[in-house]
Amino acid sequence: MITTLKARIKEVHIDTNGPVVVIGECINPTRRKKLVSTLQTGDFAYLLELAQQQINDMADVLDVNVGFPGVDDETLLPAAVKVIQDTHNIPLCLDSPNHKAIEAALRVATGKCLINSVNGEEKSLQRLLPMAKEHGAAIIGLAMDETGITHDPEKRLSIAEKIANRAVQAGIPLEDVVIDPLAMAVSADPNACLVTLETIRLIHDNLGLNITMGASNISFGLPGRETLNSSFVALAIYFGLTCPIANPGRIVPMIRATDLVLGRDDYAMRFIRACHDKE
Repeated sequence: MITTLKARIKEVHIDTNGPVVVIGECINPTRRKKLVSTLQTGDFAYLLELAQQQINDMADVLDVNVGFPGVDDETLLPAAVKVIQDTHNIPLCLDSPNHKAIEAALRVATGKCLINSVNGEEKSLQRLLPMAKEHGAAIIGLAMDETGITHDPEKRLSIAEKIANRAVQAGIPLEDVVIDPLAMAVSADPNACLVTLETIRLIHDNLGLNITMGASNISFGLPGRETLNSSFVALAIYFGLTCPIANPGRIVPMIRATDLVLGRDDYAMRFIRACHDKE
């Protein structure tokens, strides 16, 4: 299954047979006070700096989240999308819980974006699926619904299947559905990672869809986060993760190594490049 995202010219193909595509997570005001303060004044210089750094670190797609308390994201998200696309040729993942902000951003975006995110709640499906169809966007489907987040991998699979079926009914190609199996903090639940890995396996084996997740979610509240994240993501890639949302500066070398050992990097060319770029 191949999900294609597009910028002005560049295309990125997320393939269930690999290699892994990295969605850069760093354009996000959470824990970035400088991003909040600059966006509040309408200054996009730091946002563009974050975009450029992630591109230098070999991100394939950029997640764009400009949400913080008091923000008018229906104005700010499309403005951020426009300034990034005017400067950089890279596909975007539009990240907001506000469907009106997503729609405003889609109106100004060029190419084909990824919507982050839809879930199994009826109101989410009704609001976002027609929007994705209208603008030709791909969607991320969170494996949760009105009942919240289940700890049963089979139930998460069922929700993912529901989202995929409803997307197809809305006229969205199946390959444009990317599922997020939900990675939760292992500090709060010792079985959280096992549940996510089993969900990934079930989605890969039963639905054959591309799979994303927040790569750093599982290590919240723990020391050695980078080590823990890398270990988990490597396992997740083996089970079917194809496009993690992560800080590319911290995770790309590990991802290139994982692709290599899984036979997805002929003559180790991508791995060698990643190593050289870090020197």
